[in-house]
Amino acid sequence: MTDLVSVETAESGPCVVARVRGGMDYTVQRELRERLTQAIDRAEQALILDMAGVTFCDSAGLNVLLGARREAGRCEVALALACAPGTVRRVLEMTGADQVLRVYATVADAEAALSR
Repeated sequence: MTDLVSVETAESGPCVVARVRGGMDYTVQRELRERLTQAIDRAEQALILDMAGVTFCDSAGLNVLLGARREAGRCEVALALACAPGTVRRVLEMTGADQVLRVYATVADAEAALSR
């Protein structure tokens, strides 16, 4: 069983930063999807997912991230990931999702790129 997921949001200039913590798997996908949709609704220009606190991500978690990208696109909000731990980066790279999702080393890098 993975950790419960939490998403805390804060505004940072034109961006909303959502700090995601815990495991991203099938047991929390509905809750995670809802929380990310709420964060997208709060964002005017961009949403940055700070993934530093993510302990696990399987295909269900990846599906939520890709769904959030589609929802953000419909709302004309840029979506980016930042601070993805090695395990999450490997999932993104192995699946090619890193070619679809914007991935940055730090939240500051993402903010700089998305605030232009």
